[in-house]
Amino acid sequence: MEINKITHELLDSAYKVHSALGPGLLESACQACLAYELRKKGLNIEVEKALPLIYEEVHLETGYRIDIFVENKVVVELKTVEAFTDVHTAQVLTYLKLSKSQVGLLLNFHTKSLKNGIKRLIL
Repeated sequence: MEINKITHELLDSAYKVHSALGPGLLESACQACLAYELRKKGLNIEVEKALPLIYEEVHLETGYRIDIFVENKVVVELKTVEAFTDVHTAQVLTYLKLSKSQVGLLLNFHTKSLKNGIKRLIL
């Protein structure tokens, strides 16, 4: 499946969850509901996918965790915060680099309208 189709399906599912539940939920609840919707669509997803970190002779098997990794191509990082910060963007860019992916979606479920809580990042 191509990246644009994956991100379209992801955003469609995110809007469905946000419309049904609204802002104010914990990140873990948003993650569980979004994962459920993506699985219903038949997408291959991994929740809390471990990313190893290797630096010279330092090897951490679980250096980081991607909230949802879709079709082995798209990194999804979920937040329930007042606003995105540079740290959130840096986090997704790091996940993209470590997973060798090109596209990531940073989704903030704490917004009144989800369209104001979407940031697409590309490496």
